[in-house]
Amino acid sequence: QVQLVESGGGLVQAGGSLRLSCAASGKTFEINAMGWYRQDPGKQREFIAAMTNGGTTTYANSAKGRFVISRDSAENTVTLQMNSLKPEDTSVYYCNAAYRDFLPGVYWGRGTQVTVSS
Repeated sequence: QVQLVESGGGLVQAGGSLRLSCAASGKTFEINAMGWYRQDPGKQREFIAAMTNGGTTTYANSAKGRFVISRDSAENTVTLQMNSLKPEDTSVYYCNAAYRDFLPGVYWGRGTQVTVSS
């Protein structure tokens, strides 16, 4: 089992930045990819960004050029630096981890709220 705990959400004005972090614990040696999704009420969870153990990154079009994903394998953390935030980025952001080298995996955090005011 792997446990994921997100932190770093909050309220920010449009154009501002936030940094989300996710700490993994448990059988972290089995993780091959980690990343982020977001979900609005009544909508499907949306992929944002992912990073493999080998350093390969993937971004949704909505995140390209604004968000940067990074990982610290030694600390078993993944972060999402979000810049130039827009009101439409308001959502609950979830950390995800997979045994495979692509997402989604079976492990999810509880989510952290990001609110961008206009």
